[in-house]
Amino acid sequence: MPTDLNPYDGIFGGWLMSQMALGAGSMASRVGQGRANVVAANDMSFPAAMALGDELSIYCEIVREGNTSITIAAEGVSRERNGEETKIVCKGTFVFVLADDEGRPRPVRIPA
Repeated sequence: MPTDLNPYDGIFGGWLMSQMALGAGSMASRVGQGRANVVAANDMSFPAAMALGDELSIYCEIVREGNTSITIAAEGVSRERNGEETKIVCKGTFVFVLADDEGRPRPVRIPA
């Protein structure tokens, strides 16, 4: 949307980062079977610009499992609005700590 543009008419990097965090958070909650709180965002990069109207897909992969944390790499790929050309527009790594109902860290129990 136009409100998500930077002063140079490209998609604002902060919006892209939030979309990556949403995708990674969804994966962390689903795989961790419950509440997952983001505690770190690392290695953010924006290798290409995304244009207004392009479609964004977020792809995630678990890269590390700790005692109470899951680290997920996220990558955003844009597809041009009226075509098939795609490009990587954002990448980053997010760390989530799994939490119980009281908000305390709980062990990672990823199903087999």
